[in-house]
Amino acid sequence: MAADTERQEISVIDSSLLEFCPKDVAMMWLQATDLPKEVYKHLAYYVPKIYCTGPNPSILDDNLIVQHVLLGPLEWYLCGEDPGLGFPKLEQANKSSDLCGRVFKVGEPTYSCRDCAVDPTCVLCMDCFLGSIHQGHRYRMTTSGGGGFCDCGDAEAWRKGIHCQKHDPGMSGTAEEDPLSHLSEDMIARTYNIVAIMFKYAVDMLIWEKESELPLGLEPLDKGDTYYCMLFNDEVHTYEQVILTLKKAVNCTHKEAVGYATAVDREGRRAVRCGDYQFCEQAKSVIMRTPGRQTKPLKVQVMHSSVVAHQCFSLRLLTWLSQVIGYSDGLRRIVCQVGLQEGQEGENSSLVDTLMLNDSKLWKGARNVYHQLFMSSLLMDMKYKKLFAVRFTENYQQLQRDFMEDDHERLVSVTGLSVQLFTVPTLARMLVMDHDLMSIIIRTFMDHLKCKDAHGRFQFERYTTAQAFKFRRVQSLIGDLKYILISKPPEWTDKSRQKFLEGFENFLELLKCMQGMDPVTRQVGQHIEMEPEWEAAFTLQMKLTHVISMIQEWCASDELVLIEAYKKCLNVLIQCHSGFADGEQPITLSMCGHSVDTIRYCVSQEKVSIHLPVSRLLAGLHALLSKTEVAYKYPELLPLSELSPPMLIEHPLRCLVLSAQVHAGMWRRNGFSLVNQVYYYHNVKCRVEMFDKDLTMLQAGASMMDPNHFLMILLSRFELYQLFSIPEYGKKFAAEAANKDIVQQNNILIEEMLHLIIMIVGERFVPGVGQVSAADEIEREIIHQLCIRPMAHSELVKTLPEDENKETGMENVIERVASFKKPGLTGKGLYVLKPDCAKRFSLYFHHYSRAEQSKAEEGQRKLKRQNSSDTALPPPVPPPFCTLFASLVNILQSDVLLSILRTVLQWALEPNSYAWSESMLQRVLHLIGMALQEENQQMEINYEENGESFNFTQKVSRPGDAPENSPSILTMLETLQNTPSLEAHKEMIKWILKTFNTIKKLRERSPTSPLTEMDRNLMEENCTFKDKVERKRKAEIARLRREKIMAQMSEMQRHFINENKELFQQTLEEPDTSTSLLTDASSAVSNAALVALGPDQTKVTEKRQVVICILCQEEQDIKVDTRAMVLSSFVQRSTVMSKNRKRIIQDPENYDPLFMHPDLAYGTHTGSCGHTMHAQCWQRYFEAVLLKEQRRQHRTRGHTSYDVEHGEFLCPLCECISNAVVPLVPSPRILFSSDSQNSSEHSSLSRWLRSVSQLITSLHIFHEKNNKSDNQLANSPESKDVQLPDNFKTDINFKSIYSDSIKEMLTIFGLVVYKVGLKVNPNEQDPRVPILCWGTCAYTIQSIEQTLVDEDKPLFSHLPCRQEDCLASLTRFSAAHWTVSPLPVVQKHFVRLLAALVPDEKAEKSPCILDIDMFHLLVSLILAFPAVHCQDILGFSVHTGDLYLFHLVTMAHIVQILLTSLPENTMDQEISSTEEEVAVAALYNILRRHTKSALKERSSGWHLWHNLKAGILPFLRCSALFFHYLSGVPPPAELRVHGPNHFEHLCRYLSLPTNLIDLFRINSDATDPLIQRWCTITEIDSYLKNENIAISYPRELNRLIELPNDYSALINQASAFLCPKSGDKSRTPTLCLVCGATLCSQSYCCQTKLEGDDAGEDVGACTAHSFICGAGVGIFLRVRECQILLLAGKTKGCFYPPPYLDDYGETDQGLRRGNPLHLCRERYKKLEKLWQQHSITEEIGHAQEANQTLAGIDWQQL
Repeated sequence: MAADTERQEISVIDSSLLEFCPKDVAMMWLQATDLPKEVYKHLAYYVPKIYCTGPNPSILDDNLIVQHVLLGPLEWYLCGEDPGLGFPKLEQANKSSDLCGRVFKVGEPTYSCRDCAVDPTCVLCMDCFLGSIHQGHRYRMTTSGGGGFCDCGDAEAWRKGIHCQKHDPGMSGTAEEDPLSHLSEDMIARTYNIVAIMFKYAVDMLIWEKESELPLGLEPLDKGDTYYCMLFNDEVHTYEQVILTLKKAVNCTHKEAVGYATAVDREGRRAVRCGDYQFCEQAKSVIMRTPGRQTKPLKVQVMHSSVVAHQCFSLRLLTWLSQVIGYSDGLRRIVCQVGLQEGQEGENSSLVDTLMLNDSKLWKGARNVYHQLFMSSLLMDMKYKKLFAVRFTENYQQLQRDFMEDDHERLVSVTGLSVQLFTVPTLARMLVMDHDLMSIIIRTFMDHLKCKDAHGRFQFERYTTAQAFKFRRVQSLIGDLKYILISKPPEWTDKSRQKFLEGFENFLELLKCMQGMDPVTRQVGQHIEMEPEWEAAFTLQMKLTHVISMIQEWCASDELVLIEAYKKCLNVLIQCHSGFADGEQPITLSMCGHSVDTIRYCVSQEKVSIHLPVSRLLAGLHALLSKTEVAYKYPELLPLSELSPPMLIEHPLRCLVLSAQVHAGMWRRNGFSLVNQVYYYHNVKCRVEMFDKDLTMLQAGASMMDPNHFLMILLSRFELYQLFSIPEYGKKFAAEAANKDIVQQNNILIEEMLHLIIMIVGERFVPGVGQVSAADEIEREIIHQLCIRPMAHSELVKTLPEDENKETGMENVIERVASFKKPGLTGKGLYVLKPDCAKRFSLYFHHYSRAEQSKAEEGQRKLKRQNSSDTALPPPVPPPFCTLFASLVNILQSDVLLSILRTVLQWALEPNSYAWSESMLQRVLHLIGMALQEENQQMEINYEENGESFNFTQKVSRPGDAPENSPSILTMLETLQNTPSLEAHKEMIKWILKTFNTIKKLRERSPTSPLTEMDRNLMEENCTFKDKVERKRKAEIARLRREKIMAQMSEMQRHFINENKELFQQTLEEPDTSTSLLTDASSAVSNAALVALGPDQTKVTEKRQVVICILCQEEQDIKVDTRAMVLSSFVQRSTVMSKNRKRIIQDPENYDPLFMHPDLAYGTHTGSCGHTMHAQCWQRYFEAVLLKEQRRQHRTRGHTSYDVEHGEFLCPLCECISNAVVPLVPSPRILFSSDSQNSSEHSSLSRWLRSVSQLITSLHIFHEKNNKSDNQLANSPESKDVQLPDNFKTDINFKSIYSDSIKEMLTIFGLVVYKVGLKVNPNEQDPRVPILCWGTCAYTIQSIEQTLVDEDKPLFSHLPCRQEDCLASLTRFSAAHWTVSPLPVVQKHFVRLLAALVPDEKAEKSPCILDIDMFHLLVSLILAFPAVHCQDILGFSVHTGDLYLFHLVTMAHIVQILLTSLPENTMDQEISSTEEEVAVAALYNILRRHTKSALKERSSGWHLWHNLKAGILPFLRCSALFFHYLSGVPPPAELRVHGPNHFEHLCRYLSLPTNLIDLFRINSDATDPLIQRWCTITEIDSYLKNENIAISYPRELNRLIELPNDYSALINQASAFLCPKSGDKSRTPTLCLVCGATLCSQSYCCQTKLEGDDAGEDVGACTAHSFICGAGVGIFLRVRECQILLLAGKTKGCFYPPPYLDDYGETDQGLRRGNPLHLCRERYKKLEKLWQQHSITEEIGHAQEANQTLAGIDWQQL
């Protein structure tokens, strides 16, 4: 839009410019002594002259005049000769680069190899990828946002496969050489001179701030008073605001304002007014005050035309430089030298520095241009890339400050170039070691987060929009920090250690500010008034997660660095603890003979924070000390002996207690902010550096403490110390607790505390904590996720933490633990856990939520029951701890834990005396199981020391200490085993006792030797055998009980039937009340006699049809005189079968639809869901829907899935979208079968035609009489001679046999078809109403027949009930509709229809037979014929008329096919021998004779007959369906299946000879003149001479367009697409799957008004296209989102899964995962079928009802 407007604005260029000679100017410059002065003089004269010729100077960027006058002299000067010769010479002499460097366009596909790329930012363009080894690797595909470039050839970007085939240097290697060596000294000097001048000129002009003055030397001779009002882009105002402002300020149309807004958004600025200063200033003042109070004003400047001209040329100049340096690396090197050369001002005075430091002041277009120059010059020259990186680092803080104040996105900011520099490993390491980059980034980051509390912690108040915007920008610094940490140093030096540790100290300062931030205090009594800000802190934590992990990896790569980092982190943690005393008082805890000193602290009363990054970093480093064995190698260098374990565990323990209390509901008055924090604390995005590290820290602390001391502190923090330390306290608490909430909270806290102990002892799958690898950890995670349910790849990936490269490591281990199940037509591929992995399931897996744990437990128990094994879920055998954590196992046999276990078991034994829960008992049993597994494992591995020290079985066998004589834990378990109320835990207790006995026998047998495999297997087999015998006995008892019950039921049934014989006899005698609308009478009629039409039509007596109303549930017979029953249906215009989408109905009000063209350009389709209602019930229902919509005037959502204004509603039963109801009527042909059938009197077609001709003549006379007044008739001498035949009924007063209710519904449905089919207002008197009714019947039958052929299904056996009912009711409605239409109107239609085949002088001119669809003609003739026949009392029957009309149309169709549908070249077969082949050859020769040999000669009768059969078969199949539903004659069995002689059976059923040419032979006296007339029409000649294109038969089924197998080909195709109106890259290129057109969707530039809807709103490109291409229905593929868009009209749409799947059988809508996508033919076929069956609107309706958010989308804007 903008481009079209702008091109019209270009005025005529001065003709003198065309005579300009660039060579002469260049030669003059070569001789000049002051070159800058001469060049500036040239520019001062010509730039304003060229650029100030129109209202918008920027459009001349690519103008030939600019190239000729301004750039031409530069090129001549640079080359020293004709640039057309000089540049090719430079390109030839230049050594081909092994770097690709292709700069990506917006939306272009990029590829990153997951196996070989150093990091995800290393990408290839499509050409390089297809020529590389990475094509066979695991790769990720994305679309570029623009601005990056291809890394092919960069050795630092790839571990292997550095070059593609195109850029492979081969044997020559990549030895560096001076690129200037290929240039002559003269050229070097000239290039340096001109580049220095022009580069400085461009930079000076771009940063020029004066609006009406120019730099020295560029002042124009005639300044003039021409100014531009320049509007600048920002990211604050919306399109609507800008458009509204411009319409007011510059008085432009809406279309022009949209063009201006689009150009401003694309280029960054645009001249919106041109004129004198006052004129432009007036517009500026209006613009600045218009947008609104909430937003800042739009940026606008009034600039002199010469200033704007020079700035526009500066951009063109920089683009030219980017192009020129592509010819030679030497030219690139010179541009780099000039750009980085320091100026006279000293530091930061180079041109590159100047541009960078002024970046935020430039508009978007200027930024993009100079960024492109930097990428094609500085970033492509490795020497100067390093120098540029240094300059970028030194200016880093200032650049980031400018970026924070700027409102443009990072994509168009110079700070975005950091990804091109910091991701290069050598550059990043050099900048860290030599220029303190790590410290610079961290300090810059902290400078922008200045909000801190009194303790120096970050304090994020409730942010305003501006503050939130700034905080989002600050986060980009974390990305830069991540970039420089991607590649660890291959070798460490003292300097590198020093610099990294300096950066690490700065990072610790950052974490120190986060330690303890956002503290919360439990709200008691009153709910919190305002939710505190929490998102900012968690956003910061999430952004830093990968950075913290990467820093730990750097530390782990060097032992000395790890030791120093550990010390520094510990010091900072001690500092943090000293600052958070919070008035803590020391107390002493005593229990089971043990005591420990700690502090008094209640999480539920004091402040507590969930943010502890310093503690967690120390936990990670502590685990690394164990993993790397540094703790064992250099214990003297570590402060392990100085550590205070209680200090280490204090804050992580508080955090875990807080989480437990939130789960218990103790903090519910603190609102959702705390609930959300706890959720993210456990969420996969944060848990690696939050929850997991807290657990590791507790394990580290506990391993260095006495386990009894640790557990007492744990009980104290959980506020459960008194409950477990004071005897009988639990009974007292249960008795005194009046509030059930408190009891429940207490129970949950005990459960959470026990769960925490399970995790501390059992979670060993962290490298460094347990003797496991990272792969083991991932494997275990996957196993536990798949224990919940089978999962798709994407679901599984979401449950696993990603590393900095967005990798989870899942692919490396998934095959070992799971099997992949491929998807079907719907759904996703699923991973299913392998059966042998189920034994590794742990019920209390630490990453399960409560809901997940419940699902996993249920799933595993169900699996065990299916496998007929016990349902106990014992803890799996754990891996051994690392040495540093080995003492943790002693917790399981500590006195305090045994006391806790005994206490809970005692509660279970006396359930009424204590407050307890079964979950507690389950956790206690799990802990006992863990201890037994540990003891068993240690005995098996035969530890010499630990084997004796860990003796859990002995301790649980001893009686308790207090109270005296209390039973042992073992005795309690044996008692609980027989407790009926604990049946659910019986299997687990049984497993514990069995394991206990195994270990006990082992100890009795040999205390120091492990149990032999044979012994253990024997014990397990004995136990298993007993279990099996018991289960078998129970199963037999259950079987006998079932058999007894079934026998009793059978006996009762027999008695009931005997006692009610009369009732059953009556039931058997009642008629069949089938709900199907079409009865199958085949059982009563012999197949041999089945004929669907004509005098010999099979006599069928229609059975009683009974249907049930879905609204009132009453049964109703289908009769002519009863209340009307209707079928819910949907009528829609269709182009699904169209062969000419360019044909448009220009004037619907005057359009004549009587004859359907064979291209089927537009049709009316009727579909139904098959549900029936009383017409009265439906009317009441629809009125209720209307009333509901009227009441909901101000509904929140924009549109519903149906539009009541257009008569739409949802089927009350299935909620299918509907807009009409088809009345159900009996078969009209059966009703009129009593008519006379004197077939002997009309035994030939010629006689019947003469009779019809007489009848038509009589109709003409009769209509003329009725149209004249009596006086006119009396005075007319001609009228006296007019006589009507005796058998003509002149006094006809036709009375419909249908009830008033049915007649009303016939009329209503007819009007709906008319309204939808022509897109006009209802008009009951319009003569076109019956035509549309016949047309929808024919079109629907054709559509269904094509679908059956495509699916290779028989004609009559595979129709769904809904389609069968729809066709039956639609055909019978169409046959009955003439009874409610004016009789003369229908008769006139019949006369015109017949005149297309049989000449009639009085009828209107008919189209040529090649312009008529014969099936539509047949249906219309057959259905209109009864209106003519009713006025003939002594003539032929309706059945005879049906037969001859069908024969007549069939013959015309045969002629159609022979004239149009024969192949050009056919191989001759043997001489025709069959009767059919001879006959068709003879007929073809007749046609050749009548067309004067315009038809080509065909010698092969075989080909003629073969093509004729193929061409006419669809017509015959459609006719068979039509007459079947019209007459009710069932089809023969042969047509219900696939089989031989299908054509012959079809002909027999349709009363046709199997040799169709016999129709012409038998009726030659009638057909010969007809054939001659058909062939001699002038239009036939134009078709045969190929002047017009005729439709050939059979018509091919329309299909959706062919799509490429690889989705990246589509992305590549879309990246080259330009908006047809603005000429810019389309942001949302969208592909029409019906016709293949690419559209610019969802953009202002391509909005338009619909044809004939000038008063309506503008609609988007997709909506507008759908009305042209699909009659309002569209199927589109949004290429960059990989998403199918379905549209129906202006208000309905939905998104649909695309047919592209990855290797895991999943779609990737939005291309978020980036896996390679390939076309799934089956799913594309399913989508195609949806379209072919006219189900798009129904699919949209269901989708919108299921997802209410879809209704809020403004679909017409897409």
